[in-house]
Amino acid sequence: MSRRVERISTPQDLDAVLEIEDASFNNPTTREWYEGELKRPDVCFIYVLRLPEIPVAAFCAFWLVADQAHINNLAVRPELRGRGLGTHLLEAIVEEARHLGAASLTHEARRSNVAAQRLYAKSGFHEA
Repeated sequence: MSRRVERISTPQDLDAVLEIEDASFNNPTTREWYEGELKRPDVCFIYVLRLPEIPVAAFCAFWLVADQAHINNLAVRPELRGRGLGTHLLEAIVEEARHLGAASLTHEARRSNVAAQRLYAKSGFHEA
């Protein structure tokens, strides 16, 4: 299965990102937030994971301020979970954050979000 991780710079992929948001979070981030963040390309980085048959299978949005990166949102389409796509995307994001000069990468996950905690732990993140 061919997987590509690409940064988005226009709102054209936002419909799919918002669809995943709505299916993944109790309080999804709004289109307005994403559109505003796309106007700050030096701080906000939004990446999508593309599959041959699915243009946006997963996404991750993170901020980079000075040498610190922070993951705001990461989600996979519900019907595609459990296939390693989140791990693949997170590994690409860790590498991209390093490439951009991040000395650290943080995230927040609710205690009730066991799947997210497992994903981050498997990728080498530690609870602080």
